[in-house]
Parts: sequence; C-alpha cells; structure tokens
Amino acid sequence: MQVNYNSALNQNVYLNLNQSLNRIATGVELNQSSDNASGLSIANSLTTQANGYSQAIENANSGIAATQIASGATNEQSKILDNVKEKLLQASTATTSQEGRTALLKDIQSQLDQFNKIASGTNYNGQTLLQKSSTDNSASDVQQYQTGLDGSKIVETSSVQSNTQGLGLNALVNQDSTTFSSTDAKNFLSSVDNALSGLNDIRSQLGSTQNQLESTSRNLVSQQTSTLNAASLFETNYAKETSNFSKQNILSQIGAYGQAQANNINQQSVLRLLS
Repeated sequence: MQVNYNSALNQNVYLNLNQSLNRIATGVELNQSSDNASGLSIANSLTTQANGYSQAIENANSGIAATQIASGATNEQSKILDNVKEKLLQASTATTSQEGRTALLKDIQSQLDQFNKIASGTNYNGQTLLQKSSTDNSASDVQQYQTGLDGSKIVETSSVQSNTQGLGLNALVNQDSTTFSSTDAKNFLSSVDNALSGLNDIRSQLGSTQNQLESTSRNLVSQQTSTLNAASLFETNYAKETSNFSKQNILSQIGAYGQAQANNINQQSVLRLLS
C-alpha cells in the first residue's frame, strides 16, 4: 500500500512539474481546459477580441491614409482651379488681344489636363480615389472601412468624381481657341466657380470621413488596451511559476530517489525470504 501511495504522489508531482513548464513556455496561465475550463474560455475570448481590435485599428489607419492622400490631391486641384479662374479673368477683359486670349486658353486647357491626371492617378493600394478607375472617369465606388468587430461597424465615404467631367468643365476643356472670345471667358467664370464649390464639397466630405476614422481609431485603441489588460490576468507570473517549477523539480527528484530506494529494499527482502 505504501508503495502505491508513493507512486501516486510521484505522478502528481510530475503533472505539476509539466504544468509549470507549460506555463513558463507559453506565457499563459491556462493552457488546457483541465486547468480551468471557464477561465480558459474567457481568456480565449479576450484574446480573440484583442486581435480583432488590432485588425480594426489597422483598417481605420489605412482609411485615414487613403483620405489624406485624396485630400492632398484635391488641394492641388483647388490650386489649379484658382489659377484657371485667374486666367479667365485676364481673358475676359477687352485689353487682352485675341492672340493673348488664345494663349491663355491653351494654358487653361493644359492645366485642366493636369487636373484630370491628378484625378486618374490618385490611388491607395491600387484603389483609385477621385474617380472610378485610372481609365474610367465616372464617379468612384463608395468606400467602406471595416472599423469594428462585426459587419455593422463601418465608416463609409461618398462616391467622388473629382475631374472636369464630374465638375462640369468639359465645355471649357473642349473650347476652340480660334473662336474663344472675352464673352466666352466671362461665361466660363461661373462654371469654374461651380467647380470650385463642388470640389470644396468633396474636400469637406473627405475631411469628415478622416475625422470619423481618427475618432474611431482612438476608441478602438482604448478598447484594445482594456481588453489586453483583462487578458493579462491570465498571463503567467514568471517569478511565481519559476519558483514553483524549481520546487516541483526537486520534489520529483526526491520522489524518484525514494522510489528507487523502496524498490531496492523490496528486492532485498524477497531475496532474504528465498535464501
């Protein structure tokens, strides 16, 4: 009976030793359901949430980067339209010669071509931001940024068509320079003003989306931090576990030595009985 008791005791020591070693190796207090079934479920749930928050933060930051790129591009477009209006004002006055007016129109159309190149070339990770695609100048697709742990947590942008077609400047782009008059220049001033107003609306939408994403990102970081703090309660206490591992290791060695001595004594007793 005594030998069986020692065997059970030694087995328990070995199990404790293995459990302690697992905790040190993984850095987690609970590694299997037998450690604490309900506690392990909570720990796994918290870890899953923390990982989800991490990806949502990355999504929000990608969205912020995209809106910043689009905003920077529309800022350059706004400068172009300001310059176009300035040249139209110059072309509108009677003191500008027809030759000078023709040169101004060619400069205007060249700048509007650059305006369209900005629209077609502005992209983030291959996604065109200011129109449908690099070769399609229709309105861009609505962008949805996943910023939460379920499908309903999104930040959405409006479709954008920040090119001469979308802002109503195609007539100016196609104006024949040989027939371009001061009256035409005056009429185009209102078109440029409307385009500037439309562009400002786009810039306002982008700014609003960026603010939403930045606010969401800050909130996600706060939630992730709280979740990680809760999950840390299930992390290994290395000082405690290292001490426990040393204790269990010593006990296992003592148990092994005691078992070997007991086996030796039993063998000697049997030999004496047989002699």
